[in-house]
Amino acid sequence: LRVQNKKLYLATFAAVLGSLSFGFVLGYSSPVIPELRKISDPKLRLDSNQASWFGSVVTLGAAAGGILGGYLVDKAGRKLSLMLCSAPFVFGYLVIISAQNVWMLYFGRMLSGLATGITSLVVPVYISEVSHPKVRGMLGSCVQLMVVTGILGAYIAGIAVRWQWLAVLGSVPACMMLLLMSFMPETPRFLLSCNQRSEAVAALRFLRGPQADHEWECQQIEAGVQEEELKLSEFKNPSVYRPLLIGVALMFFQQVTGINAIMFYAETIFEDANSKDSRMASVVVGSIQVCFTAVAALIIDKTGRKVLLYISGIIMALSTALFGLYFKVVLPNQNNSTNPDVWVTLNEASPGTESSMSWLAVVSLGLFVAGFALGWGPIPWLVISEIFPLKARGISSAACVLTNWIMAFLVTKEFQDLLAFLTSYGTFWLFSAFCCLNVTFTAFYVPETKGQTLEQIEAYFRRS
Repeated sequence: LRVQNKKLYLATFAAVLGSLSFGFVLGYSSPVIPELRKISDPKLRLDSNQASWFGSVVTLGAAAGGILGGYLVDKAGRKLSLMLCSAPFVFGYLVIISAQNVWMLYFGRMLSGLATGITSLVVPVYISEVSHPKVRGMLGSCVQLMVVTGILGAYIAGIAVRWQWLAVLGSVPACMMLLLMSFMPETPRFLLSCNQRSEAVAALRFLRGPQADHEWECQQIEAGVQEEELKLSEFKNPSVYRPLLIGVALMFFQQVTGINAIMFYAETIFEDANSKDSRMASVVVGSIQVCFTAVAALIIDKTGRKVLLYISGIIMALSTALFGLYFKVVLPNQNNSTNPDVWVTLNEASPGTESSMSWLAVVSLGLFVAGFALGWGPIPWLVISEIFPLKARGISSAACVLTNWIMAFLVTKEFQDLLAFLTSYGTFWLFSAFCCLNVTFTAFYVPETKGQTLEQIEAYFRRS
């Protein structure tokens, strides 16, 4: 068992270095945008609109990466797909380092986003297919744990180094992933789907250790492997379209919780609470994410997926409702305001009210981030890696990743318009309503996959 765990954990670690790179890409813009807005070179200096695009263009690249990843994961395999995506990670950072104008910065971010989209699809699939049921939840949650660790790493490193050296640092995990993955096996399920039985047994021997019954597990996987290619007509089959609809809905609901909106407000809120250093405030938020994602990873195989989704959704619903209350009290006349800019409207609020209520905003922020990290952050990614039948795993995962990144882009870019239309408190109460919908959706449609093999989960959808 000790040998098995070491080898399996090593394979997981090699894969989640991709998720670490993914997180670093997301976190990179936070310390870099303030620096690029003040840079002396006018060709690289960002105005407000350009800064917004520099932050959000990653999501468009990631949406394209989700589509490409869906093709690669089925055609090239899980292992090779991960090794290939290290190239756009590194090349994207090289373009940013050598940028002569703003468009090169955008292009570098697009390439990084492309790699992020592929990684966000392939890593959960790889880990779910190499893991055994008792630890699949914990190892699957390590994907989101490494993402938030990457974000936190970018925040911390951004305090100490300039934007070019931060880009160099961001290239390191991708290079390490390329090196380590070259020594890791392909997943047994993919090898069996390609009729490479001896290679699949060798992969199981590496992952489970010499004492495990490789032949028995191989037969179990073979029983669930469908060799024929997926046809479009098969999406009429409930065993294919039901898990796909659940996966797409999970990704939609993850983004409409308002996670990007809350993070958008973070620095402003800490400034209202008289925090002297907004960068350190970002580090605090990132640390909360890492801690509670780690808690989720440790307990998920004992509590189950649905329980954590319930707890997470309820915490987020309460915290976003409190956020709405904060803005209702601090900005009581915002209904009449035509300027939805939070920075302006907060400054227009009465100083006494603002400072006396700032604790409510900080508590709401901490609660929301903790709640999201506990359930709706890691679990949707874990569930979509578990519920799809093998032959539809590539295209179904691609649809889910595409949904996630398109929604992330829309929430990020349209947030200001939403504030203008609904006001600040109305917007956060809308997010609270969506969090309540998340809990309802989980209760009725999300299956509990704790302790089940991927073949048992596939059989469940065929039966139902």
